[in-house]
Amino acid sequence: MQPLERRLQRTLFSYVPNIIEIQNATVYRGSNRVFDGLTLTIPKACNTAILGPNGAGKSTLLKLLSRELYPVPRDGSFVRLYGRERWDVWQLRSHLGIVSNDLQQTYAAHAMGIDVILSGYYSSIGKWKHQRFSAAQRERAEEVVLDLELAHLKDRHYASMSTGEQRRFLLGRALVNDPDTLVMDEPTSGLDLKACFQYLDTIRRLMDAGKTVVLVTHHIHEIPPEIARVVLLNHGRVIADGDKSEILTDQRLSGLFATPIHLLYRNGYYQAVPAS
Repeated sequence: MQPLERRLQRTLFSYVPNIIEIQNATVYRGSNRVFDGLTLTIPKACNTAILGPNGAGKSTLLKLLSRELYPVPRDGSFVRLYGRERWDVWQLRSHLGIVSNDLQQTYAAHAMGIDVILSGYYSSIGKWKHQRFSAAQRERAEEVVLDLELAHLKDRHYASMSTGEQRRFLLGRALVNDPDTLVMDEPTSGLDLKACFQYLDTIRRLMDAGKTVVLVTHHIHEIPPEIARVVLLNHGRVIADGDKSEILTDQRLSGLFATPIHLLYRNGYYQAVPAS
């Protein structure tokens, strides 16, 4: 997409109030019905955490947003991103960036760090010979490398990196298109404490810079202070939705995870411990 076309499109979509609109969606994965009448709306500039245990439907929700799955066609049922039900993936990537665990596990092991970021322009798994990149695109990729403090790793193979390093490059792959919104799937899963804190700091900086973040997770400690809204998802249904301080309670989370939970709060973060 050319710079002028991108600016015009951003201006057009600045008037669209919602990033995500899911209305009465029934969604299958194979013969398994995961969602039956799911309804969820996420407005622009509403940093949101979608929290649920394994089997809640989080992975299916991510596939809905990445357009890998579609709801059963029926009247009054739709999934809209920025007001549209149908998207060209080439255009969508400049509005919505998705960083998922599935992508991390399947990404091309042979790719060099800088190539991981460049592959975001084609939404590809690795960089390929037929792909061409302009000087401006390469310059933008180098800017992302510097912003994420990855310059010392850009010439290393993806397979030789730590989990945290891989995660940062995949974030760069999404950021190279300068999307308005980032959907992040359990962003600190598998990271040690230092890498976890660094990655959360990066997410906070992105929100401070004006990006909207939608966090999909079962890790309560991943929810940074800037997240204002929490949606509880279980068995394919939204069971609670509202202000973070109202939703994150001992009672609600004990019911969500089917085990007694006590929440601790410090420096804007929540942590769960077993309730006595």
